Amino acid sequence: MGRLTARWRELVERTRPVHPGTARALAERWAALPAHVRTPAQVLGRHAVGCEGTHGVFPRCNLTCSPCYHSADANKVRVDGGHTLREVTAQMALLRRRRGPYAHAQLIGGEVTLLAPDDHAAALQAMRAAGRSPMSMTHGDVDAGYLRALVTGPDGRRRFDRLSFAGHFDSLMRGRRGAVRPRSEAELHPFRQRFVQQFRDLRAETGLRYHLAHTMTVAPANLDQVAATVRAVLPMGFSMMSFQPAAHVGDARRWKESYTEVDADAVWAELERALGRRVPHEAVEFGDPRCNRLAFGFLADGAWHPFVDPADPAELAARDAFLAHFGGVAFSGTPPVLLAVKVLRVLRHHPGDVAVALRWARRVLRRAGGPRRLLTAARARRLRLMTFEVHSFMDAADVAPAWALMRRGEVAEEPRLRATQERLAACTYSMAHPETGELVPACVQHSVLDPGENARLRRLLPLTPV
Repeated sequence: MGRLTARWRELVERTRPVHPGTARALAERWAALPAHVRTPAQVLGRHAVGCEGTHGVFPRCNLTCSPCYHSADANKVRVDGGHTLREVTAQMALLRRRRGPYAHAQLIGGEVTLLAPDDHAAALQAMRAAGRSPMSMTHGDVDAGYLRALVTGPDGRRRFDRLSFAGHFDSLMRGRRGAVRPRSEAELHPFRQRFVQQFRDLRAETGLRYHLAHTMTVAPANLDQVAATVRAVLPMGFSMMSFQPAAHVGDARRWKESYTEVDADAVWAELERALGRRVPHEAVEFGDPRCNRLAFGFLADGAWHPFVDPADPAELAARDAFLAHFGGVAFSGTPPVLLAVKVLRVLRHHPGDVAVALRWARRVLRRAGGPRRLLTAARARRLRLMTFEVHSFMDAADVAPAWALMRRGEVAEEPRLRATQERLAACTYSMAHPETGELVPACVQHSVLDPGENARLRRLLPLTPV
């Protein structure tokens, strides 16, 4: 009897919709947010604890870009697998303690594929062991053999069921094999397609499932090519397109022009020009809208459709019910059967959500042309999730003084610095410092902390052993 009771309690705990650690982390995030971002559309602190990234684990890159967010010493640090694994493990442990048992985290630094495949795999496994869903950030100039060695390992057995990669492609990059100095975004389309095809081949060969994001820095030099790039990339097989308007941060030697004229509005206008329709982003906010702009939706037969129309009260009601009742449920990374039980446990207390969900689904299906059209697209493999994002970094000249004031508990009087402080307080992208127990915004990491950190790493991991 005691054994049955223990097993029943274990089952109840495993199927609990929201882990207590997640509930705590979400509540802390929401309480710490500035008042201006605590809106009905806000998901930070209600559904997500925020994104996470590594730092100081492999700062070196084998491409040169203008601009580059890494400090001048980054390429003078040796890539060392042991160092990477130790730092990743320590950083993820702190993130788990502070942010709960589940979150999305980026394995990021310089170029991730400079790690040996086994070291890369070990870092991903360490992130997963800490409850993180990792995404490897690469410039995409990688060989199929490297990816195969990452996936299968020395014994030939597949060590991952699923991988997430973000490939960064834009004409501001220098040194890519076959496109050392691209003159246009169009020159890079074959390399974008090749990147996706490598994962398709891996899936055919090993059964690997994957999620691919396309990231792109946007500056005055390539802003007018964004629309054509979006139209070219959509059919390739990526599930996300993320754009980063250039900022004056990192290695100042690589600032070739002023970046102030390129902002989220300018990039979003190009996105809408590419799709030939308005791309609504007001229904879902992730942190401060001056930093992040998101549109969640799907592609059906090449046409993009949003999941939530901010002009439709019924769809906004569905959003509100989801955040209120399902906000802390981990939908990605949870086995389907376990997730179904968790959802049923929520619905037991909120049965009215079924009708809300059906009304939402009916509207989305009608907007996309009806269920028959979607089924036809699905059978032809022309149905795919597609998220659009603009993530705006801030200039180091603003971040450094704003952060210094925040550390002293002071609110800036100058409007620009006060706006910077507001954005830092609502930052969705954090990096962990186990030596101090702090989580810092990514803009602070790149603008304030990276130069000193990379100078120390240059002595610890010199390119030429001393």
